[in-house]
Amino acid sequence: MNFLENGSVTTPKGFTASGYHCGIRKSQKKKDISLIFCEKRCAAAAVYTRNLVKGAPLTVTKNNISDGYAQAVICNSGNANTCNADGVEKAELTCEKLAEKLAISKKDIIIGSTGVIGQPINIDAILSGIDPLIATLSKDGSGAAEGIMTTDTVKKSFAVEFEIDGRKAYIGGIAKGSGMINPHMATMLCFVTTDIAITPELLHEALLYAVKKSLNMVNIDGDTSTNDMMSIMASGLAGNKTITEKNAEYDIFAEALLELSIKVAKAIAKDGEGATKLIIADVRNCKDEDTAEILADSVVSSSLVKAAMFGADANWGRVLCALGYAGEDIDITKINVAFISAAGKIDVCKNGAGIPFSEEIAKTILSCDEITIDIDLQDGNASAQGYGCDLTYDYVKINGDYRT
Repeated sequence: MNFLENGSVTTPKGFTASGYHCGIRKSQKKKDISLIFCEKRCAAAAVYTRNLVKGAPLTVTKNNISDGYAQAVICNSGNANTCNADGVEKAELTCEKLAEKLAISKKDIIIGSTGVIGQPINIDAILSGIDPLIATLSKDGSGAAEGIMTTDTVKKSFAVEFEIDGRKAYIGGIAKGSGMINPHMATMLCFVTTDIAITPELLHEALLYAVKKSLNMVNIDGDTSTNDMMSIMASGLAGNKTITEKNAEYDIFAEALLELSIKVAKAIAKDGEGATKLIIADVRNCKDEDTAEILADSVVSSSLVKAAMFGADANWGRVLCALGYAGEDIDITKINVAFISAAGKIDVCKNGAGIPFSEEIAKTILSCDEITIDIDLQDGNASAQGYGCDLTYDYVKINGDYRT
């Protein structure tokens, strides 16, 4: 298994994509609508936000792919199409008009939106973008990755190559996410493609497995979005024998999807609004996986831990504090904590108590742009990682005038 340079949703066989500026966003320099299309109908699956306030596109997508199949994805940025009386109607109209142009069923379309909540979406702009999107479909997926960005500072586009059933196969994905991220399914928007042959049921199970260990472990600011969605389409063009049971081939695919999802999770966390550092809470030797996940999430969710990381302050007491209020039955007297980065590793806590360490060395380690908080519970064999970022002055600046 290896990641490909310049990989995207178009890397798997059968997929093309495009991005375009249709007029939803004010700046004409920014693409604001994206299209992903497959030459054949695909097995499909998706997971959605657990927020009770949901974007209209999620409602439409869930209905469209209830049969387990899809052939295209359309997504806009700049407007979430959420909390609008006519939101579902406009999302359905978008699917209908796109389906006519692509000569496919309107039920075979995944639709997403991201941006400001509570403002009517400009359906005329959306519809005006359909023809240009179709006309520019290509194997270059960069435009599609750009078209779904909001406050993201970098495009998030990846692909992994692996071997299954004696054949090369690929998984590709694009994602957007920078703020309003405390996911209970995935994070913001992530669209994935693959060319393996697999049943919709097993595709959905593999997606749930990957999301639980990756995108569900991202926390930027404690807010769960109304429009979170991760979808996947499988074209079957890799030529492998269709995966119909949880066998060795299924395991290979599930692990490849997990690795891609972790890559996306880290990229989103590192690009958190105003962030300067990726923070990984690595919980080890825990009694069970669920407990490890809750503890890791508690650490990366802590505003005090995030602020300390911004200031390169080795305030390990904040880490123990976050572990202590996570609500899990753990033995605080066994916990070891260390900070790790490209500059080295420094132990700061042994068996729940502080130990002497060099503040100067610690500051050097915590000044790097990727920091691992190593947490050893000495109480089992389970582990989990949480992904977050530091809390900076710029986060408040970005969100203070986000709507206006």
